[in-house]
Amino acid sequence: MNVNQQAHLGSLYGQPQPGYPGYQQPYGGQPMTEAPPHHYGTYNGPVTGYPQTTPPQGPVRALPTPAAVSSTGPTIPMGHPNYSQYGQGDMQNGPAAPAGQVQRPPVSQPFVQPGIAPPGANQLASFHQYGLPPTNTPQQQLTSQMAGMQIGSVATSTASPAGMGYAGSTTSLPPASGMYSSTTGSAPGTPYSSSQGPPSANLHQGLAATSMPQNLSRTQPNLSGPPPAQRLPTPQASTFSAPATSGGYPPTGFPLPPSGAPQSTTMQGPPLPGQALSGPLASQPNHVSPSPALPTMAGFPPGPSMSGLQGPPLPTQLGQPGQPLQQNGSFGQFRAPQPGYASPYPGTPNYGSQPSSTSQLPPAPPPPMQKRLDPDSIPSPHLNELPPQQKTRHRIDPDAIPSPIQVIEDDRNNRGLDPFVTGVRGQVPPLVTTNFQVKDQGNASPRYIRCTSYNIPTSSDMAKQSQVPLAAVIKPLAILPHDEVPPYVVDHGETGPVRCNRCKAYMCPFMQFIEGGRRFQCCFCSCVTEGNTPPHYFQHLDHTGKRVDYYERPELSLGSYEFLATVDYCKNNRIPNPPAFIFMIDVSYNAVKNGLVMLVCEELKSLLDCLPREGNMEETVIRVGFVTYNKVLHFYNVKSSLAQPQMMVVSDVADMFVPLLDGFLVNVNESRAVITSLLDQIPEMFADTRETETVFAPVIQAGLEALKAADCAGKLFIFHTSLPIAEAPGKLKNRDDKKLINTDKEKTLFQPQTSFYNNLAKDCVAQGCCVDLFLFPNQYLDLATLGVVPYQTGGSIFKYTFFQVETDKERFLNDLRRSVQKEVGFDAVMRVRTSTGIRATDFFGAFYMSNTTDVELAGLDTEKTITVEFKHDDKLSEDSGALLQCAVLYTSCGGQRRLRIHNLALNCCTQLADLYRNCETDTLINYFSKFAYRGVLSNPTKSVRDTLINQCAQILACYRKNCASPSSAGQLILPECMKLLPVYLNCILKSDVLQSGPEVTTDDRAYIRQLVSSMDVAETNVFFYPRLLPLSKVDLDSDSLPVAIRCSEERLSKGEVYLLENGLNLFLWVGANVQQALIQNLFGVSSFSQIDSSMSSLPVLDNPVSSKMRAIIDTFRAQRPRFMKLLIVKQDDKMELLFKHFLVEDKNLNGGASYVDFLCHMHKEIRQLLS
Repeated sequence: MNVNQQAHLGSLYGQPQPGYPGYQQPYGGQPMTEAPPHHYGTYNGPVTGYPQTTPPQGPVRALPTPAAVSSTGPTIPMGHPNYSQYGQGDMQNGPAAPAGQVQRPPVSQPFVQPGIAPPGANQLASFHQYGLPPTNTPQQQLTSQMAGMQIGSVATSTASPAGMGYAGSTTSLPPASGMYSSTTGSAPGTPYSSSQGPPSANLHQGLAATSMPQNLSRTQPNLSGPPPAQRLPTPQASTFSAPATSGGYPPTGFPLPPSGAPQSTTMQGPPLPGQALSGPLASQPNHVSPSPALPTMAGFPPGPSMSGLQGPPLPTQLGQPGQPLQQNGSFGQFRAPQPGYASPYPGTPNYGSQPSSTSQLPPAPPPPMQKRLDPDSIPSPHLNELPPQQKTRHRIDPDAIPSPIQVIEDDRNNRGLDPFVTGVRGQVPPLVTTNFQVKDQGNASPRYIRCTSYNIPTSSDMAKQSQVPLAAVIKPLAILPHDEVPPYVVDHGETGPVRCNRCKAYMCPFMQFIEGGRRFQCCFCSCVTEGNTPPHYFQHLDHTGKRVDYYERPELSLGSYEFLATVDYCKNNRIPNPPAFIFMIDVSYNAVKNGLVMLVCEELKSLLDCLPREGNMEETVIRVGFVTYNKVLHFYNVKSSLAQPQMMVVSDVADMFVPLLDGFLVNVNESRAVITSLLDQIPEMFADTRETETVFAPVIQAGLEALKAADCAGKLFIFHTSLPIAEAPGKLKNRDDKKLINTDKEKTLFQPQTSFYNNLAKDCVAQGCCVDLFLFPNQYLDLATLGVVPYQTGGSIFKYTFFQVETDKERFLNDLRRSVQKEVGFDAVMRVRTSTGIRATDFFGAFYMSNTTDVELAGLDTEKTITVEFKHDDKLSEDSGALLQCAVLYTSCGGQRRLRIHNLALNCCTQLADLYRNCETDTLINYFSKFAYRGVLSNPTKSVRDTLINQCAQILACYRKNCASPSSAGQLILPECMKLLPVYLNCILKSDVLQSGPEVTTDDRAYIRQLVSSMDVAETNVFFYPRLLPLSKVDLDSDSLPVAIRCSEERLSKGEVYLLENGLNLFLWVGANVQQALIQNLFGVSSFSQIDSSMSSLPVLDNPVSSKMRAIIDTFRAQRPRFMKLLIVKQDDKMELLFKHFLVEDKNLNGGASYVDFLCHMHKEIRQLLS
């Protein structure tokens, strides 16, 4: 029996039935034919459809330039290693797979057998069968010297058994970021060094791992003759060595199946000294100021020259053999090169006709897929600024550490093809970056709920030991793709939904009917219902104990569904009135002068036709009202019977009231003429205003009072420009003080300066009054305070600094349209119920809580996310697992009271290995970012950063101590599912909220903080690690996008155009050496110098390149909830500094570490914890 196999749990959420469509067989005797139900696991063989070619023979070619273009076959971008072969769903003990069986596409990093010649430059592989490889490929052949070499005391002398591994096959993706060498075998989790004995007794936990050999031969492999027979050594752990010399050949790999365990990724060798990398900015400003803001950046040093990326490395960059490594002093202790250790694994060399000496390299670009041969030859952008003793220091090859791009691509290739069927408990879904279809068969879709781990510890002691937070990121009203069915609406009539008598959980697929169907036992509290099942709901059971109407009732067979709520679920036991939208426009001098008032009024004329409506309704039932304001408020009567709108002014802002009831909130179609007349007149009425002061709190109070008078819920759309300094309730003063940054008082900048707005927010939530705030500041306006009401009512904030109609109109209007048109649930209350043993203890997001269990939202839209943390309050059982039920009660746009229910069943484990095997890093990062961004309200940012680093170090140290097999302390071992945790965590640490530079305003930081707190997993993923696409690689005839590259300056090529997005910003970076034809096609000008970098959109030109690029930009924008404004960045332009802010793998100017340095730092922290 497999280590992870569950006991049979009956038909509700136990093992899949044989032959049941779409269900996967857990590991055991049957070979898998589709992706396993876990996250990205181990390698499954190369991608389908690529022809296999034999590489050209010859000496090794050195450093390729990044801009190389392939002449044959599909272009596979650099930055992509292959991942290892087997995932947790693969066979462990069963018979050998059939010869014709096709493998899954790759899912994780390649594990590489020492001594085997790497794949050739242009080589692309086709599928291989399990078992022994063909013997005629040169890549698999070894010299007799390497074949007889001992690794970890296991002689490589006998052939690998068929069916156990796929030995040394060629690989289909270029080995770039994060390719690891390995020794692999059946006993899990042991990173081996040459001095180490056989694996110790803790291997029963079953962790696959891969390790890098420490004593590679520097002799060039003999590429002729048959491969000697081999016996694969035992452990599997991915390791990374610190460089020791600048020569040597990398080994290539023999991926092996893990023994039912997560692989670990290990980095081996001494603790790595910090690397002197360049210092581009790398945190995330969340709004990009146009030209007026640029002078603040003038003090920064110019970006490093890109010329270092071209041609061979300088002699000074190459380390001298035998020379001790120089210590940077940034992280960890340091050890001299070990005698007999060859170079680290630097990526796959090119096999070409050029001489291997770097000094003889011609400048012609080599073939595409290759990466840098030698870590020492990677040009450092600031090399010339280093002290002499640091120039020769050996650096870690960035390609030898885990790559986000590789993980994303492998998951796409492996898990994007088949539907994700939710019938099996505790399946880890595909990554958020993978495009996949969901089939609901009893658990909620990952589009609604994602968890940090799908296999949670049975005890609180185990949870504390691992330090892995147990959390769910819930997006209750998420929009599904067109090929998925929205939740069914169930109407039980006047009796309402069937619920548990005791804990009030709603009927769901996990409830167990007993006594022939007359009663049911609650799956959450185990209570058996008093009395019988309601007569209208009674149904007989079949021979398996299932109701015979199981598949006819959504609440018994699906993970997500809706109930129509009865009057008992309504406020004051009355069916609610339809909601209202009130538009409140700032008409002070700033708003009129910059064209905002005119723009809003023009847009509203057409936008009012697009108000959300329920299902098949012909017209919306939402009523609308209008207010303008500066120091006083102007209400408008737009009753349909009037010939002209009437204005009523309220100047007593200290005691706000609504001067009219009838005629303020109206039906759009009935009052169309009067509304149009009003929107025409408002810009004229205030065209000559000289009033610069504004109020703010009374505006919200006015909207709240209007909704109270109409006895309905609703939404306020407020367009506001400045700090409210006019005499009125909620008046604010300018408290912006950059001197507080990095002091203990910095937290006050994130806190509201008065409690007035907290009380106002509470009143708004009670009425169901949600606020969307559109800000147009030219200077500080204390967003931390103004944002309190939108934040606590479930609204949104949009910010357009230095708003100019010409450049910002498109972004603002798109945001406004989406905000008005999207579906919203009003007066919403959410409660998360759990089965006995765990409970929801903490909540993150934009909402209000008046007690410890109910999340209250005046408005809940399709983009809002609530992150919920769970803690143990009792022991859990491995057999029954853990259950979550999220219930949201809300009023729909049509005025219907509804209950949206999402159910999810998770596995429980007694082994830490099972926990680490079923984690999801993207969801962990979502949780950590929200945890940290809330932490800055009460702690200095430095202590928040330290807390994050410490918790992550504890997570990884616990894995190292309890799940990975014994190995030298010089190895950094990462769980396969968490190998990207360090790179993503570093992005949070150096984001603008936690580590801002002088160019980031206090308002910006408050804005980002509030924005991130209600982001879903896909949004935080791209926000912290932006997507960077090389556009010259785009296939004009295909819909597919080129593979992204890693966010580092050294990945950029002068001859390339790149598109970078992070969900809020879009940059088009143009290299100085881009081909003139591409410039002509994209920009309509003939040279680089003529490109106008002030453009906010690409010109519409009649050629395929222009059409394709504009289509890609439109696609990116459609995927994000906010419209991303395009900024054109020319290489070495003043805007390039802002662009480099988003190259998050590099150092930034605010002191943020590079990815490589941070990895070293995490290694040091882990070693301290272990010692």
